[in-house]
Amino acid sequence: MKKRRWFACAAAISVVVLVCVGVFSASAQQAQSQSSQQKNQPPAGQQKSGDQTKPAGQQDPVPEKEQYITVNVRLAVTVTDNKTGRYVVDLKQADFEVFEDKVPQEILNLTAQTDLPLDVAVLMDTSNSVKPKLKFEKDAAVSFLQTMLTSRKDRALFVTFDSQVELHQDFSNRIDLLTKAIDKVKAQGETKMYDAIYQICEEKMLSPALAGRRRAMVVITDGEDTVSERELKDSIEIAQRSETIVYVISTKAAGFFGVQAGMVDKKEDKDLKRLAEDTGGRAFFTSEVIELERSFSAIARELRSQYSVAYEPVNNKYDGKYRKIEVRLPNHKDYKVRTKTGYTATPPRTVTGAQANPQ
Repeated sequence: MKKRRWFACAAAISVVVLVCVGVFSASAQQAQSQSSQQKNQPPAGQQKSGDQTKPAGQQDPVPEKEQYITVNVRLAVTVTDNKTGRYVVDLKQADFEVFEDKVPQEILNLTAQTDLPLDVAVLMDTSNSVKPKLKFEKDAAVSFLQTMLTSRKDRALFVTFDSQVELHQDFSNRIDLLTKAIDKVKAQGETKMYDAIYQICEEKMLSPALAGRRRAMVVITDGEDTVSERELKDSIEIAQRSETIVYVISTKAAGFFGVQAGMVDKKEDKDLKRLAEDTGGRAFFTSEVIELERSFSAIARELRSQYSVAYEPVNNKYDGKYRKIEVRLPNHKDYKVRTKTGYTATPPRTVTGAQANPQ
């Protein structure tokens, strides 16, 4: 009888021990689970990656605007027929070859921009040296604008340069405002022609707002720069970099100065010719306003009859060195090609996505 009671007590004690062990084990597992969850739980105010729930008062960060680096070279190319002088506007991409420092380049895009909106900067010399010819300059400028601004999409700005560079009228398609600005100028001081070209190219022609528009500059002067801090090469470099074609009108032959129109014999004349040709433009040496009217009509037609040729240089080292450009038409020997002669390989600009454009 005593043995049965002892076995019964032992069994009861065993059951109690097992129950206690089970409870302790469950509690330990639960504590471990809670500890693990707490370790994985981010601090207050933070969320796990991928958690769509945001703490109260916290907003999504504003993404930065995407940045692009423009690396393409874009050329404004004029093609004329040597026999007739007419502008050739029906060529295809396969007709063109581009060389940079004599190395063939792959053309990425060619567009015949026969009706592209124009932005033209008119720069007038108002120094003392042109005082006897100032009326000639004013008439030439107004005549050009009347010829050029034939569409509401076309715009011009007007600048004078003497001892100072002054913007009288920013880009506008209103002839009356531009004419008023031209009429009121007077001749005084010395000549900062190269400074004026550099400043307008830098402040206006490099603006991203001009993307997709043709850029040209008409400089009316006698070519005698006297006090500029910039030099001829600086003006050419920034005009090439800003894709601005420079046309020059020399007033040296105007009035009673007795210089035959079209003659280029002095250094300042040769510098004007180089300024124009190195940027893809032309220089005019003339004596009468009626002659300029014909020339300005040709300029306006030319700017609407060009090709835009874009390529990415094989040499991708922007080392600040000058690179020569040559555009050929191997299957059209009777055609003449004119574009800028080269460019300085400066580091490409970084702009916002809305402003990105080849340069």
